[in-house]
Amino acid sequence: MYEWVRAFHIIFVIFWMAGLLYMPRLFVYHSGAKLSGELDETLKIQERRLLKIIMNPSMIAAFIFGILLLWIRRDNLFDQSWIYLKLLLVFSLIGYHGFLSKTRKQFEAGQRPKSGKFFRGFNEIPPIAAIIIVILAVVEPF
Repeated sequence: MYEWVRAFHIIFVIFWMAGLLYMPRLFVYHSGAKLSGELDETLKIQERRLLKIIMNPSMIAAFIFGILLLWIRRDNLFDQSWIYLKLLLVFSLIGYHGFLSKTRKQFEAGQRPKSGKFFRGFNEIPPIAAIIIVILAVVEPF
């Protein structure tokens, strides 16, 4: 059972990460789009669909399968220090997701909350977190 739960957890994390990586890229384009122009309206639709159809359900599913993994390994998992850093990074990504959701609503309302340059740099957070999370979960270094 553990391997099946782990497989589904990884699948939904991949879907969620795809959204976490793609949404800021859409924001880069949206930051430079003319208000109420064709690109502005197209990006609003793409951002809404990405969040509602892919990102939110994937995050919820990854979280549920992650909780199941914690429960399955509960006897010895919390004796290891790496799990606490992993959980901190996961909750940081959930906060990142929340920021993206809030920012999408600002674009929807016709605002330009940050520059394209900001979103280019901001887009580096999920891959760095993912690298560390995968190393922690696979290697269990400490």
